Amino acid sequence: MVENDELVYLYGFSPRYSNRMENLISIIEEQLRLNAKIKVILIHDGVIGLSKKGIMPEVMKKLLNLSIKVYGMSPDLLARGINPEEIDSRIQCLDYDNLVDMLAITSNIASWM
Repeated sequence: MVENDELVYLYGFSPRYSNRMENLISIIEEQLRLNAKIKVILIHDGVIGLSKKGIMPEVMKKLLNLSIKVYGMSPDLLARGINPEEIDSRIQCLDYDNLVDMLAITSNIASWM
């Protein structure tokens, strides 16, 4: 049996609480040393600070510079007045259907909310 080495993190805290994201980044960095394939999905307040119009928090820049895939939930962006077309190009937008599809095929999911 082949182990699924993919891990999805759902992250819902504002990046203004940088200590929480710093903790997640530390964990991700360790997992990357073990060749894990990691995706982070920014949900709820986790999408705050993604607009190109504002100043992105340093901790978010650090997350985006990791060798991982980062997604932002379009409904959460819109709910916070952020146009999904105006976010950093390293972040892909997801809607709820995409989220469900992604989680359905991922065996390792961790929620940080």
